[in-house]
Amino acid sequence: MKVFIISCLTADGYIGKHSTHAAMWTSKEDKKRFIEITKRAGVIVMGQNTWTTLGGKPLKDRLNIVYSPTPLPTIEGMEVTMKSPTDLIADLESRGFKEVAICGGSQIYTMFMKAGLVDTLYLTIEPVVFGDGMRLFKEDIDYKLTLAECTKTDTGTLLLTYSVSR
Repeated sequence: MKVFIISCLTADGYIGKHSTHAAMWTSKEDKKRFIEITKRAGVIVMGQNTWTTLGGKPLKDRLNIVYSPTPLPTIEGMEVTMKSPTDLIADLESRGFKEVAICGGSQIYTMFMKAGLVDTLYLTIEPVVFGDGMRLFKEDIDYKLTLAECTKTDTGTLLLTYSVSR
């Protein structure tokens, strides 16, 4: 099972200004990449705050799994969980999924990295700065990465792909 993180960061390293900051600040290239990669995977995993910033409705053509300690309304195409990352990945694999997109926020990214499950990071670096905000990870993480691909767009956005050394 391939497990990957996909995220967009400012040039100064933030994924958002705060936990409810919608990702409307990202470029069209980032949005296009996000759609292509997550549709290929077929399943996306996110926390409740990320779910809320997406409008509280499932993204089409993907199973949306939301980590939430409280019940959420049942919606077709969406599941709520509090399983450990390892148990969730095992469950998804048993259901025939080959890839899983971890889509945020920083608490969810941290959970899956600390569990040692992440193979790849798809990071977009946008040419903007926030000065302060939310980091990709909430805790100390120590992994080596290998740059697999780097594309620069006409607008200065960097599309990076890293493999995670474990």
